[in-house]
Amino acid sequence: MYEKILYSCLEQVRKKTDFRPKIALVLGSGLGDFAEKCDIITEISYRELSGFPTSTIKGHIGRFIFTKIKGTPTVIMQGRVHYYEGYSTKEAVMPIRLMGLMGVEAMMLTNAAGAVNTSYEVSDMMMITDHISSFVPSPLIGANFDNLGVRFPDMSVVYDKHIRNIIKNKAVENLIPLREGVYLQLTGPNYETPAEIRMYRTLGADVVGMSTAIEAMAARHMGIKVCGISCITNMAADVTSQLLSHEEVAEKAKAAYPKFEKLLNATIPALN
Repeated sequence: MYEKILYSCLEQVRKKTDFRPKIALVLGSGLGDFAEKCDIITEISYRELSGFPTSTIKGHIGRFIFTKIKGTPTVIMQGRVHYYEGYSTKEAVMPIRLMGLMGVEAMMLTNAAGAVNTSYEVSDMMMITDHISSFVPSPLIGANFDNLGVRFPDMSVVYDKHIRNIIKNKAVENLIPLREGVYLQLTGPNYETPAEIRMYRTLGADVVGMSTAIEAMAARHMGIKVCGISCITNMAADVTSQLLSHEEVAEKAKAAYPKFEKLLNATIPALN
């Protein structure tokens, strides 16, 4: 049934546009404004696709935008769907798989994240070098779709080394400070306790969030090259006594937006 819905959504997309993206960009909380500044060729709301998961979170508009970024054919996810919204992890990565079937060869995943690493600061950007996904069910559980990827995919290098070098070089060229570290995905929607944050730090996490890792796994399963950028929107629970809220996370992401926009505009054309 899942595979049938996936290919039905692809057929529905093809009826609306024959645009063939090479790059996919997933915009995290507070970062959706990037899509608004693009020259939109076509847009498709998730709600237009029968059987497709839809975003229920404020600030996640929930649409695909087809555009060209400095000539590079790109599909943008303006708003993602999350495990904590009640979807299975397999349903939450359906948009990733759909973009892969559209022809995407490389994918940039972005998110708003909380800093576990005490040397990080709010508004920092971190390039993801690896992730920890052990706290959420794998999106690959269940029957394998052999036409998408192998039963037991290797995850030795989820975040493509060549693309990471491109991002680092573009950051240096554009004088954009860029951290590098490990992202840990949690279920959400609650934020973490101080004791949990201490545990995650012990495990080697630099930042935590509620998305991205399962999307990266699904993309790698399909052979798509993956990279990831986290925007640090808050310090974790054991670092500060300040209470956390989704509204503040989105606000801090917008404050860091100029650096984020500059890095994306420099990097995406180089991925083609």
